[in-house]
Amino acid sequence: MTKHAFSHVRHWVFDLDNTLYDPKVRLFDQIEVKMTQYMMENIGVDEAEAGRLRKQYWREHGTTLAGLMIHHQIDPDPFLDSVHDISFAQLEADKALVEHIAALPGKRIVYTNGTAPYARQVLEARGLAGLFDGVYGIENADYRPKPQREAFDLVFAKAGIDTETAAMFEDDPRNLAAPHAMGMRTVHVAPEALPADHIHHHTDDLTAFLEQLL
Repeated sequence: MTKHAFSHVRHWVFDLDNTLYDPKVRLFDQIEVKMTQYMMENIGVDEAEAGRLRKQYWREHGTTLAGLMIHHQIDPDPFLDSVHDISFAQLEADKALVEHIAALPGKRIVYTNGTAPYARQVLEARGLAGLFDGVYGIENADYRPKPQREAFDLVFAKAGIDTETAAMFEDDPRNLAAPHAMGMRTVHVAPEALPADHIHHHTDDLTAFLEQLL
């Protein structure tokens, strides 16, 4: 049944963080520490307020950066360079995932609310470098974050994605609403399922899910 639902798919779009690696790795914990530090230094708040605003902006705007740009006129590039300067030592290559992604028919891209250079470092650490036809970050969406529809429109136009023959794999359920509205198959990759009209499938194991499709 799952395989049949993807028989028309020729464009495969993957989120990065907590999608192409297990969230148990907790890579984003490092980024959150960097974000809090950057906010303390650049908008003049203490650690507690920086942490509160970081979460609030993520909820309200899709990313912390979006909130900082709107409310504090933060320059995105120095912020992004700072928060993505982390260790990738805990990431390991996944041979089975590599094989399954390589076997997917058609175009494969990564689209993240992080930056493309950061994404390439993650892909390298996971053994996934060279598998994708394009790697797109928030800078490729003019710093508009997922879940904004405009962000998807910009990136998909640049990547040449035909949404009627595409699927999106993503850990944040908010970021699947626009792809669903655009005609894509949507897959929520997360430890727990979240029933929603804009989510077609759920998996807590991306490698096993892709194996079903092949």
